[in-house]
Amino acid sequence: MSQTSTERLRDYLAQLPPQSQALLMREFERAIERGEDTVVANFVLEQLRKVVRGTEEDDEVRPRTDDPARLLYAPLEPFLVEGNFPVRVGQIRRTSLLPIWQWLEREGASEAVRAFESGLAAIRQSGSTAGLESATRKFQLAAADAIVNVATPVAGDDRQRSLSRIGPPNIVEDLLSVGGVLRARETLDTLGTRMPSQMRVFAESQIASVSAALNVPTLQTPQLLPFALSLIMQRLAQPWQIIRLAVKMAASDDELRVAATPYGIAVTIALHDLSFLTACVRTDIRRGHFDNVGEPLKILHDGVRGLRTELDLRNDSAWGRQLTAIRAEISNALRSEIESVPGRVRRILRQRPDKDIASSPKIDASEVEEIAALIDFVAVCRTYASELAINEVTLRTYSDLQHYVERSTESLVQALRGGDPQARAFRQMQAKAAIRFCEILFGHDYASLMSRAAENAVTGERKATKAG
Repeated sequence: MSQTSTERLRDYLAQLPPQSQALLMREFERAIERGEDTVVANFVLEQLRKVVRGTEEDDEVRPRTDDPARLLYAPLEPFLVEGNFPVRVGQIRRTSLLPIWQWLEREGASEAVRAFESGLAAIRQSGSTAGLESATRKFQLAAADAIVNVATPVAGDDRQRSLSRIGPPNIVEDLLSVGGVLRARETLDTLGTRMPSQMRVFAESQIASVSAALNVPTLQTPQLLPFALSLIMQRLAQPWQIIRLAVKMAASDDELRVAATPYGIAVTIALHDLSFLTACVRTDIRRGHFDNVGEPLKILHDGVRGLRTELDLRNDSAWGRQLTAIRAEISNALRSEIESVPGRVRRILRQRPDKDIASSPKIDASEVEEIAALIDFVAVCRTYASELAINEVTLRTYSDLQHYVERSTESLVQALRGGDPQARAFRQMQAKAAIRFCEILFGHDYASLMSRAAENAVTGERKATKAG
């Protein structure tokens, strides 16, 4: 697309109402998740996000830190999420920011917006950043007050009309979260400075330190505690370990006692994130992106095992049912793919009579690599099979693959010693594919051994033909 066409598209997107922009963004994100026309969807989504976050021209004229909306929303950045998966407590949709900003400009805090923009212009002209922080903080508090005032229900007051001018219900749902985080910016910043940048193991000493940092009245409210917990989770090497904080506060692993404390929300957050990761793995599997699932499967395995071992969950409780549903969902997604692998391997390695091999036989190298990725996928699943409820099918499939590939590789190497030349060329491709599969199933040494055996078989046959 030419530059002129790109500019026309961006101008068109900028003229759309906020609700239409948010709807269009959601629709293109859904199209990408479904794998439909991803090139066009990604391009339009990229342009739409540039409109939402500020045009490229503005970025060239002034530094990104001079963008008033970006300065206003900076404290929200750790909590912003993309995509269409339902958000949990402690998260804010990125698509909500533009409609809220436009409402602030239009009527919510128009005087404060104009004063802030004038202040930024003066700071730019001065060539110094002196006063930028105080001006930004003053504006953040003014915006937070306006947002909280419009979003807080008042007895006998119909706020629905005012809220409908801001945006659809999903944006309205984010209003109190946006206002609350903006108000509590200093408290959340202080919490961040009192924690290590990464906590590999959330052990007793670190739990005690984090508990002390959380002992601030502002962070103990139902509205802000989930954001504080989300901030902590971002520092954990294994985010599911946030439940240890809830267990510590309840002084018990019994789910009823944990749920009775404000920190029980940590378990709800951990379960939501595991459910989200399960959906991501399912999408990757559906698209054939098997190289992407190894790390998520490890996180799922560790998270499911952690919740099952560190919490006394009842099967009939809400948390227990949710964890069971996560295990069932990931098991169903993995099982069908695992069971399909042996059939695909057999279609490639099955030995055929010479007369059944076409005159110009070929094996698609990309298909071989796809099957190799599937075999590696089965191997990864085998590592995490027990907690993901796929133990039996994974062990059986992996054992069948080892037995069949080993036997087929040896038979194909033997078949290279004779037969029709065209058939032998096809079997060479089969043997090459089999050796590729051996490398995954048995290791590099065995694959090298079979590769040399195949080369010797072909070389020996050539010598015999010349001697004849």
